[in-house]
Amino acid sequence: MKISGFTFSKNGNKLYYPIIESILSIIDLVDEFVVVLGDSEADDTTEFQIRALNNAKIKIIKTVWDLEKFPLGTIYAHQTNLAKNACTGDWLFYLQGDEVVHERYLDKIKATCEQQYERSEVEGILFGYKHFWGDYKHYHSSRCWYPFETRIIRNQSDIYSWGDAQTFRRIPDFDGFSYRKRADTFRLHVVKADAEIYHYGWVRPPHFMRKKQQHANHYYRNQGNQKVSFDYGPLGRLSLFNDTHPAVMKDWIAKFDWADELNYTKKYRIMQPIHRHDFFKNRIITQIELFLFGEKAFSRKNYELLRK
Repeated sequence: MKISGFTFSKNGNKLYYPIIESILSIIDLVDEFVVVLGDSEADDTTEFQIRALNNAKIKIIKTVWDLEKFPLGTIYAHQTNLAKNACTGDWLFYLQGDEVVHERYLDKIKATCEQQYERSEVEGILFGYKHFWGDYKHYHSSRCWYPFETRIIRNQSDIYSWGDAQTFRRIPDFDGFSYRKRADTFRLHVVKADAEIYHYGWVRPPHFMRKKQQHANHYYRNQGNQKVSFDYGPLGRLSLFNDTHPAVMKDWIAKFDWADELNYTKKYRIMQPIHRHDFFKNRIITQIELFLFGEKAFSRKNYELLRK
């Protein structure tokens, strides 16, 4: 059994992605790691940093992003599929550049891959998520944030990254462009891993968060830059994280220096934008779900869960 890791990036270092930490978090688990690098701006150092790892498992593929062919965020799925297609493993482990795996999960993940290898009906492996927000001590429990997602898939030609690359679907006779098509596409049959993905995409200095949002707006809607500074809102409403972070994140977390720009109360400041997860309706539904079911039972699921 062979496991491949894969990801994509463009301007990763420039936009404050912990992509090096992401790669390193599973490099010991995988037999190879494919990185598709888009045409980054001249001052981005992501490629240099990846090559500096000097790891023979890592394979870099250079690409050019075409937003006319792949609009509305589907450029992310297309780049993901370019990386997937270059993998040679039996299982393919996908991490986005802001996703990191704790070292305590690696043996469990490998064991799950081995245990499910002969079960042909299992098309993927599902992971829980910790979505950190603002700093490294707060994370979301809101129903607005997906609690699970498929991150390991079979190396099969009709399984594709779908939508804006959050998830995967089986797409027979795929035309190579219609990444948001639902008709005649199929959810993957998956089993749960006893492991979580730590998602750090919303932990950046506010000026980096604004810059990242500007790039995302361009990829999704071809909108211009927004000059309003990003505001995380009241972190006091979120869940507190009292566990350890992955060891590979130690130096990255040590760079945290924007605490004085954050609001640690439970109240919004005057003129602060209200984030979707703080809408009254979403807060009430989240509390009801957690009280009745112990989890976000009504969240959208793009998978069919099988028993182990």
